[in-house]
Amino acid sequence: MAGIAKKFGIGQLLVFVMVGSFAFSVASVAVHRFLPVPITFLMVQRIFEGKGYHHEWVPASRISDNLKVAVIAAEDAKFCSHYGFDMNAIEKAQRSNARGRKVRGGSTISQQTAKNAFLWPQRSYVRKGVEAYYTLLIETMWPKSRIMEVYLNSAEWGPGIYGAEAASQYWFGKSADDLTQAEASRLAAILPSPLKWKAAKSGKYVKGRSGKIRANAGVVRRNGIGTCVLE
Repeated sequence: MAGIAKKFGIGQLLVFVMVGSFAFSVASVAVHRFLPVPITFLMVQRIFEGKGYHHEWVPASRISDNLKVAVIAAEDAKFCSHYGFDMNAIEKAQRSNARGRKVRGGSTISQQTAKNAFLWPQRSYVRKGVEAYYTLLIETMWPKSRIMEVYLNSAEWGPGIYGAEAASQYWFGKSADDLTQAEASRLAAILPSPLKWKAAKSGKYVKGRSGKIRANAGVVRRNGIGTCVLE
């Protein structure tokens, strides 16, 4: 590396690194516009933590619309209309955190997809910056339906459980295509803390949260908020 730096100069080397990184990121996002994301950094981390690995990629057509609507209701009501970021949610999160209340993230489904598919899980300003960059890339290069498909196939839903199909089989013993509205709401309810909460035989908090999500999912359907991802 020292020899390369001496030959080309620090400035040129930095340009090469930046151009190479840009080309790699664009190529990886372009490839996964069509190909599944087989494994993520979080999955690898959980394997080393002894959580196991159960992941089965399925196309969006094999995932119930009930789950897509429930996830929009729970995580990102403006998913179909924003361009990757919900500024109102970010501002609310900042105000909440500034008051010392429970930490809020304000991340959209697009941001979570960028993080899950391409980045490491630890929180840091550097990772958030790279996450914003990848969010812009996938919003530019993928349709909303693909963002949702990758999100639902890479989300963590339990100890060693990743993606809607594995989650549906683990929690309810059925395919993701057969999820009822109530089951989909339970799965959406545990997304913020999938290693702590249970979608089946849930506690009082998850039951209450899933009930609110199911009600909001009805609003999503009636108002056409989730049309960008529905089959």
